[in-house]
Amino acid sequence: MSYAKYISVALASMLKFIGGPLAGMALKLSWHETAVCSAVGMMASVLLVLFAGSAINQIQARYRKAVPRLFSKRTRLAVRIWQRAGLTGIALLTPILLTPIGGTALAISFRVPIPRIILAMLMSGSFWGVVLSWGMYQIPGLFK
Repeated sequence: MSYAKYISVALASMLKFIGGPLAGMALKLSWHETAVCSAVGMMASVLLVLFAGSAINQIQARYRKAVPRLFSKRTRLAVRIWQRAGLTGIALLTPILLTPIGGTALAISFRVPIPRIILAMLMSGSFWGVVLSWGMYQIPGLFK
C-alpha cells in the first residue's frame, strides 16, 4: 500500500475529476480505492477554493486593469444552469463538465452558504467517483 499512489489519484482529480479514475487505473489500484481517492481529491480542491477564494479574488482585483464584463456567453450559461437546476445541478455537473474549481467558484458566485456547497459537492463527488471508477474498470483491455 503506497500512499504516493493515493496522493497521485487525488491530485489528478483536484484539477479535472476524470483524471482521478484514469490515474487509479494506470497505477493499478482497485476501483474502491480509486473512487475514494477521486472524491477526496475533488473535496480538497473544493475546500481550497472555498477558504482561499476570497484572498485570490482580492489579489486578482488589485491587478485587474479593466472592470470585467457583466454579461458574456459564459455568465449567461452559468445563470441558465443556476435557474434550471440550482446547486444540485451545479454539483452534479461539476465532475463531468466543469472542474471542481470551476463548479465551486460558480456556486460561490451565487452566494450559496458554504455548508451547503460542501455537502452538495461531497455527495456529487462520491457518486461520480463510484460511477466513473467502476465504469472504467469494466472496460476490458483498458490500461493492460
